[in-house]
Amino acid sequence: MSIDRIVLGFAGTMILVSIVLAIFHNIHWLWFTAFVGANLLQSSVTGFCPLAIVLRKLGVRPGVAFQ
Repeated sequence: MSIDRIVLGFAGTMILVSIVLAIFHNIHWLWFTAFVGANLLQSSVTGFCPLAIVLRKLGVRPGVAFQ
């Protein structure tokens, strides 16, 4: 699995978890959803993603987006 797929899977999981927490715990968890979305947007523009850096150092195979 490449860094790209891991980053997208992690972001999708965090969004879904925060939505469930917003429904069942506290509506303010939607701020976390907004943060994840904003991070995805900025990484698509700049190419900078902290998770991709960590994964690269762990030896995960690079993908097309995060090399």
